[in-house]
Amino acid sequence: MPREIITIHVGQCGLQVGADCWELFCLEHGIQPDGMNPGDTSVGSCEDAYNTFFSESSAGKNVPRCVMIDLEPTVADEIRTGQFRNLFSPSSLISGKEDAANNFARGHYTVG
Repeated sequence: MPREIITIHVGQCGLQVGADCWELFCLEHGIQPDGMNPGDTSVGSCEDAYNTFFSESSAGKNVPRCVMIDLEPTVADEIRTGQFRNLFSPSSLISGKEDAANNFARGHYTVG
């Protein structure tokens, strides 16, 4: 049975660190910013170590197993328009319309 790891990134810092982490995973395993791995000869098989972190589509595209959540859309939008925009599934980037303005009570009781 193959191992699978799902990462959850929350908040501005979580999204920024998570995006850098996934960029590093791609560099370490030879995965291009669009999710393709030209050196992968085992498309459809779970033999490679990076399949622990990535889900492979039938077309051979590697998609990170992650969820990124933030109240403010700015950081998520940077990921959506950045160099690795084609790597992430749009459904894994969840953002609100406004932030909590560094106020815990506002984020806990109203916005969040």
